[in-house]
Amino acid sequence: MRLAKYLAHAGVASRRAAEEMIAAGRVSVGGQKVTDPARDVDEGSGVTVDGRPVAPEPREVHMLNKPAGVVSTAKDTHGRRTVVELVASRRRLYPVGRLDTETTGLILLTNDGALAEKLTHPRYEVPRTYRVSVKGKPSAGALARLAKGLDLDDGRTAPAQASRLDDGRIELTLREGRNRQVRRMCEAVGHRVVALERVRFGGLELEGLREGDSRLLSADEIERLTESPR
Repeated sequence: MRLAKYLAHAGVASRRAAEEMIAAGRVSVGGQKVTDPARDVDEGSGVTVDGRPVAPEPREVHMLNKPAGVVSTAKDTHGRRTVVELVASRRRLYPVGRLDTETTGLILLTNDGALAEKLTHPRYEVPRTYRVSVKGKPSAGALARLAKGLDLDDGRTAPAQASRLDDGRIELTLREGRNRQVRRMCEAVGHRVVALERVRFGGLELEGLREGDSRLLSADEIERLTESPR
């Protein structure tokens, strides 16, 4: 791993701030000062900052039941409440993907960049399930169009799973995560979204977690998340 990235993963500083530390001569590898942020290192390289050993943080993955009005970022320039503020952790967490400000439900936060990449990159096709309240009653034809894929302004959507629940809501499972995708798909078949909640991510379900609450995932749950069935 590159030195600047290693420092960032260890929770020392952001990657940019880590690069500045390295350039200032504050970082050593194996007892020797290093000024190249691209230097390859690992846990056995003996990385220190200002003489103090540095090691990667233990991995944490939290599940949060996001309320409406909370933004899915680590910081917000407009002073709005963020998902990171709702999770009790001393680690430098960031959200895995995003939910719209008014969308509620399951969002993950972690300090593991590689895991976040695996969960969000389109090539891994990790499923995400939403329950959607819409204006009007969707027809079987509308559900079929959602499942088959739709032409949006940023291209055609991948095939999805779509069904109507007993309470009238749509349950929609996607394997991609474009900006405001669920809302745009529903509008494309003539139904404006009234409320939107994410209830599953990979092999994990939101059940039992009150809105605004979070919990730390176990190792077994993380394994289930990353090995979710296709």
